[in-house]
Amino acid sequence: MFPVYSIKFESGGLVNWLLFLKGVDKSNWEVLTMNEPVLKKAMDTLEFLSQDAEARRLYEDRQKYLHDKASMIEEALAEGEARGEKRKAIQMALELLKHGVDTAAIAKSSGLSEEEIIALRKQ
Repeated sequence: MFPVYSIKFESGGLVNWLLFLKGVDKSNWEVLTMNEPVLKKAMDTLEFLSQDAEARRLYEDRQKYLHDKASMIEEALAEGEARGEKRKAIQMALELLKHGVDTAAIAKSSGLSEEEIIALRKQ
């Protein structure tokens, strides 16, 4: 691997990120962030988090909250989508029942079980 001093800081982009992740001396951070606002934000966050354990704990709690919230939203959307698909299958089965289509054919077309279709027929 090349020593840090052999790479020009001004080259920017990925090189700056690699130098930051490698742990380049803080005295060079300003040069690294000149044209990299996202890298500056990462450096500021790292500096903030390394100041004290309480700040780090609060940050980690916030990240966990955001992750949990995103997971709950994703799960709710998946459940809603599944209910919508089921409702669509039931509507299709009811329409096919009106036209006298065989229970097995409806089951194959809709994805519903034959028992569910028999129950719909009784309604």
